[in-house]
Amino acid sequence: MSTTFQLDTSTSRAHPTPQPMRRLTVPEIQRRKAAGKTAQPLVMLTAYTARQAQLLDAHCDMLLVGDSLGQVIYGLPTTLQVTLDMMIAHGAAVVRGSYHSVVIVDMPFGSYEQSPQQAYASAARVMAETGCAAVKLEGGAAMAETIAFLVQRGIPVMGHVGLTPQAVNALGGYGARGRTQLEHEKIVADGQAVQNAGAFAVVIEGVVEPIAVALTQSLEIPTIGIGASAQCDGQVLVTEDMLGMFERVPRFVKRYGTIAETISAAAELYAKEVRERSFPGAEQVYSAE
Repeated sequence: MSTTFQLDTSTSRAHPTPQPMRRLTVPEIQRRKAAGKTAQPLVMLTAYTARQAQLLDAHCDMLLVGDSLGQVIYGLPTTLQVTLDMMIAHGAAVVRGSYHSVVIVDMPFGSYEQSPQQAYASAARVMAETGCAAVKLEGGAAMAETIAFLVQRGIPVMGHVGLTPQAVNALGGYGARGRTQLEHEKIVADGQAVQNAGAFAVVIEGVVEPIAVALTQSLEIPTIGIGASAQCDGQVLVTEDMLGMFERVPRFVKRYGTIAETISAAAELYAKEVRERSFPGAEQVYSAE
């Protein structure tokens, strides 16, 4: 079951009202992969607002409050400028707007790399102030100690290997990773390190397909692909990319809608009616009676 909507007559906004149901849990997500197989692939999309969460919740197993909000919401050039306060504000909104999905919040750049202790302080804030179920952090073997530190203290962690956007300067861009044997071996080792450290799942981003397939087959935890392979245990996309909000998107994105065109057309019609004084009409004004 998912969310139904009641109309708040004082604000004319839809607010979610939970049906009798239970939210999915991190252990349930992890158990979806059994004996190396995931019978029903996991569905994950990004969400940044309560309303967006309401609309996506019924269709997803997980909602990711991604640091991609820096570019999608704030118009920043990369994810590096995203702050912990930003992630917490949007994470709390998504939790309020959902009742079914496991909500996972990205740890932003600079909030966890210094030490496991720094990571714990940041993650504890995120968990306490948003109500989310887990955090996600980038990095493989280099972050294994930090992942283990968090998991041992009750904070579920999703890993992220391959193309890691927070390391865009070190990587030299957003190109696909794993084209050399050395890089291939490193990504596979990173996936194993993340699993061994206790992560419940791992995002595999922007890698050549054989790496994604090899990791999915070798890991006991679910793999979530983005620019990886349909053979991964699940998939994630940035929702705005999938809906067609932007003209330019990575090659691995499939557009399932053309929402930018819909918004532009609606704004054009609104502007026309305002300028010709046909809006507001009789239905939108209050009479003196």
